[in-house]
Amino acid sequence: MEILWLVLLTVISYFIGNISPATIMGKIYGVDIRKAGSGNPGTTNVLRTLGKKAAACTLLVDVLKGFLPTFLAGLFVSDLAAILCATGALVGHMWPVCFRFQGGKGVATGFGAALAIDWRVGLLALLFAALGVLVTKRMSCGSVAAAVSFPILVYIFISRADGSMGWEYIWAAAMGLLIIWRHRTNILRIIHGEEPALTFFSGRKS
Repeated sequence: MEILWLVLLTVISYFIGNISPATIMGKIYGVDIRKAGSGNPGTTNVLRTLGKKAAACTLLVDVLKGFLPTFLAGLFVSDLAAILCATGALVGHMWPVCFRFQGGKGVATGFGAALAIDWRVGLLALLFAALGVLVTKRMSCGSVAAAVSFPILVYIFISRADGSMGWEYIWAAAMGLLIIWRHRTNILRIIHGEEPALTFFSGRKS
């Protein structure tokens, strides 16, 4: 029964991850966000295409998609349930069945999940992301920096009493690699000098 309950929670979290605020904001503005700009249904593309207000709404909902199921599962069920729900929400965001498995890159949803698991891990990963963006002026660099730091931060702050390497670290490393993989085209563009810099004060006003 416990296994079935965990599976059910993971599936529910997956479908929560399917919610696409970028697509919703695009419909409000009369724009198909999956065909505009980079075509990615994420905060950065919404910012460039629809403006700051739409991007802020997209960011908030994407963060909550990762935070709420993870936090509630950890609060009322178990740490294992929290991690399964975090994984479900992240995978649901990246590969949503409701949108033909074409989703976002998972940074905001991953941040929400990390914040729910351990607020220190979440905030420090956000700090690394901010530093990456400030130094390079590219959101993708901040995202990769956060993904790289995530398993290291989990190792530092979520330690076992006996000091052993648990499955939590393997999970964190897998989630970090997954986000990096989703940014592989951005990484290639950076290598070739083709990744556009992010300018917060350009584009549509909103």
